[in-house]
Amino acid sequence: MATVCYARLFPRAAQHRLQLGPQRYPGFMSPALVRGHRLAPTDDELYQRTTVSVMQKEADSDLLIHSYSPRGFTIGRNRVLGPCAVLPPAILQWNVGNYKDISVESLALFYLLEPRIEVLVLGTGGQVEQLDRNVLDFLRKKRIAVEIQDTPNACATFNFLFNERRAVAAGLIPPPISTKDHL
Repeated sequence: MATVCYARLFPRAAQHRLQLGPQRYPGFMSPALVRGHRLAPTDDELYQRTTVSVMQKEADSDLLIHSYSPRGFTIGRNRVLGPCAVLPPAILQWNVGNYKDISVESLALFYLLEPRIEVLVLGTGGQVEQLDRNVLDFLRKKRIAVEIQDTPNACATFNFLFNERRAVAAGLIPPPISTKDHL
């Protein structure tokens, strides 16, 4: 019985035609399973190519936060008064007075951006403050990681992540005048 099955699978004529090439196929291989190697793309593949144009080869290093004060920030060559939103490559005034004003509406410019940001660094002033849980849950649903820190540490975190070329943005509230420095 095994001889009969072998004879059906490998007839005598097929045993002598075992040649590796596109002209002849062995008896046990179908032409659909053999793929010829081709070097040139077909017409359909030419129209499906994606091209990328790099507009700016290096990240704008002028967006680093150089200093902060109770009046505002020095970001690159720009002096910004009051709270600001740093959205590379832009710096915008942020309409919040203190951490209590941070809401889903005040964070709209951060989650409406394209391309989307990965990390939002929030500087809440002189100390770390607790934000509303609904705001944090909303940002988590939008898949934006949030770092809430006091403003000095938020500036350093933003600079670090920006230098790593991460998709990062910052919402910064200037720290209040420190009474410790005057003692």
